[in-house]
This record gives sequence, C-alpha cells and structure tokens, in this order.
Amino acid sequence: MPSIQGAHKEKYRYQNGFNSYHESEAIEGALPIGANSPQKPPYGLYAEKLSGTAFTAPRHENQQTWLYRILPSSAHSAFEPRESSTYNINLESKPHGKIHHIPNQLRWDPFDLDETVDWVDSLHLVAGAGDPTMKAGIGIFIFAAGKDMDPHEAFYSADGDFLIVLQHGLLDIQTELGRILVRPNEICVIPRGIKYRVTLPKGPVRGYILELYQGHFQLPELGPIGSNCLANARDFQAPTADFDEDTSTTWHILSKFAGCLFSAKQSHTPFDVVAWHGLYYPYKYDLGRFNTIGSISFDHPDPSIFTVLTAQSDRPGTAIADFVIFPPRWLVAEDTFRPPWYHRNTMSEFMGLIHGQYDAKTGSGFQPAGASLHNVMSAHGPDAKTHEKASIAELSPHKVGESSMAFMFESCLMVGVTEWGLKKCKKVQEDYNAESWEPLKPHFKRPDKIGNGTASEESVLGGKAQVPH
Repeated sequence: MPSIQGAHKEKYRYQNGFNSYHESEAIEGALPIGANSPQKPPYGLYAEKLSGTAFTAPRHENQQTWLYRILPSSAHSAFEPRESSTYNINLESKPHGKIHHIPNQLRWDPFDLDETVDWVDSLHLVAGAGDPTMKAGIGIFIFAAGKDMDPHEAFYSADGDFLIVLQHGLLDIQTELGRILVRPNEICVIPRGIKYRVTLPKGPVRGYILELYQGHFQLPELGPIGSNCLANARDFQAPTADFDEDTSTTWHILSKFAGCLFSAKQSHTPFDVVAWHGLYYPYKYDLGRFNTIGSISFDHPDPSIFTVLTAQSDRPGTAIADFVIFPPRWLVAEDTFRPPWYHRNTMSEFMGLIHGQYDAKTGSGFQPAGASLHNVMSAHGPDAKTHEKASIAELSPHKVGESSMAFMFESCLMVGVTEWGLKKCKKVQEDYNAESWEPLKPHFKRPDKIGNGTASEESVLGGKAQVPH
C-alpha cells in the first residue's frame, strides 16, 4: 500500500463503501424527497427501477436502485441477433464447437493484444460452468481490445455480473450511473443489466473477466479475524451521477443474452441518468489496499485468507465464485515449506498473472497475461525448481511477490474449456506438466535399523528423531 498507479491519475469522483446505500444527483434537486415514484419527478425526468434481486429477497440481500432519467430504457426498437466472427461469448459454443471437460492441468501463454477490435468484439469465453438461462454458474473470459467502442454504442450483459481484472492498459468506462476509470492493479464490477461504454485513453487493453451467473459478489465473512482486514468496505468506490443529454441521435444497444449478442436501436443516449439512489451499482477496488493476513508461527494457511470477493452457493462456506489475489507479502513461518503446498482440491482454480512473478511458479511458463486452470481434483502445486529452492532456503523473514500480483477465480463447479480456449486461441502450453512436475525426484530414504529395531537419530530427516504425539 499504496498500489502502483504510475502516471495514471484519477479523473473522476466516487462514493466510498461496499454494499452501502448511495445516492447521487448531477443536478441539485433531481432526486425526489420522501418518495421514489412521484407523479411528476423533478425536471420532467422519468423514474425507473433497476432490480438486481427479486423484490422479495431478504433485506440483507436485496439490491435495487431508482434511476431518474431523461427517457426510460424501454424506448428502443426490437432486438435483433448481432453476429460476428470476432467474439465468443456462448458457453455451449453452438454450432461452432463444444465444451471440453478434462482433468488435465492446463496453462496458457500470454494472450495477444488485438488492436483491431473494441471491447465487445474482444470478448472470448475461455472456460465456464452452468447455464445463464438458469442463473447458475460462471463464465471466464479473456478480453484484448485496441479500439474505443463506437461513440453511439452501449453494452450490457443480462447473463450476469462482470468482474473485470485489468492486466494491461487503462479503461475509461461510462456507465448509466456514472463514470469509472480502471487503472493498473484495480478491478471493476459491473452488475447484470447495467449499460456501459468502454474507451481506451492509453491504447490497447487486456485482461480477464469472471462473469457470475447467479447472485452477486459479497465481502467474505471474517470470523475470528474480527471486523477489519482483507478487503475493507470503505475502499470500494461507486460512481457519482453524470449524464448526457441527447434525444436525437441513433444509438445501438448491445445485449449479451443467454450467451448470444443482440442489438437494438434507439433515438436517445442510454447515459441520461440525472440522479439515482440505491444499492445496485457498478464499483471498483484498488488491489493495493488489500490488507493481507498470514501465519506468524508455522505452516501455510489456506489461500482463502486472500479472498477479496465471494459469491456463496446454498451451502455455507462453499463458493460458486471466489476472487482471490496473491499480493506482495512477508513470509516468516518457522520450519515451514513456504510456497503453497501440493494439493488436490474439490474447487476449480483458474489463475492469471497481472504483473511480476508468482512465487509458486518461478520458471518462465506462468507469465503476465497468461493463465492456468487446475480443475476439480487435478493435482498441482509448486513446480520442481520452486520446490527445490524452497526446500533448502534459509527461513529468515523475507518478502515475496514484490511488484507482483497474481489472482485466482475459484469455483465449486467443474469448469469446462471452450473450443476457443483449448484449441482456437493456440495458447495452450503442451509441455506444462513436463516442465512443472515430471522433473520432481523422490527423496524418500528408509531409516537404518539398529539394535532394537528403532531408527538411528542420524537417519531421520534433519538429524532429529520424531517425537510421538
């Protein structure tokens, strides 16, 4: 802390707080007082309710926002399918391919920047599980764009919430509720249904998206940690009202609906919200503000201590989606193998690298803008070189991940890989296992027997006899 933002200065104002009830007006008096839908809203505006949950969802889960806009969202022509060969947003990939459910560990080389496409046409579904029509599951995307969206075009996903992890460049996002600048080491969440337009003030961009088909992201429970640490609620930033007045220009509204893209025309800007209040809005977060927790005695805690945001299933403690980061941190654990241990997990783990080098993969295979997928019960852990170094390293306090940020999309679901992700992108590393774990060597030695059948002290690892519990 603070995060590395470089020369990219903030240009917008925000409201602070996660899941806080916010209100904002670009013109004083635009918000009605004491009522949500008066007969005549201020300044001749239309009142429109945006519902992110069912009306009757429990109060602590309910997410609704009232918008006061120049024209309502319903004033558009019929949606028509919009076909393109550049994007891939359908989990079923019909009729272009199929989903591959395989137990192999997978790793991808860095995905290419593409200066020929805008935000929407750059979306490529790499993996996922579930069905957006049933509001169940997740989708994992790569984006790589080089052009601004058309000046009279806006996009929204009816399928789920977009958690955007920027790896390269700068995103200037105009949303219905205000503007957001996403800089290096920041993430942005745009909930289901909210329209936005993406421009690229510093040229090409690249990154990752976790689309959540069910529920919404929440902060994880802290349990015995207490009331603070990890991602603190005050560090999340929501936009302030900012509107355009345009009722004479043809706009195209692009909708991601059931994994397909549709387009509709309207004669007014969708960015005409003069005021709003509620709990359903886009927000961003600076990963440099994450307050990391770790062991100060021995052993390596579970990576759940690095969870920024979570979306729980109906089984407490089991997530449809977790967003986890591995920021710079001090390691001080005594008599401990400090990198992550080898493990097999009932959860699927998709990892990406924003910048730097991940401490559990010190070879050259896991690179910024690349990715890996370790599916349900697929064994993984440090590569052979990392294990060798960590096994003989001096266990003095030292900092890992300096100038680095790796992350993980974790899910209880078995994740399938799309045809694009497995074959068409041509980024899968065929030698992932051969480089990482096949070089591991056995170090097991049977203890020498002496008189009464016990092992000699010198034959026990470290020269210390084991003490029974």
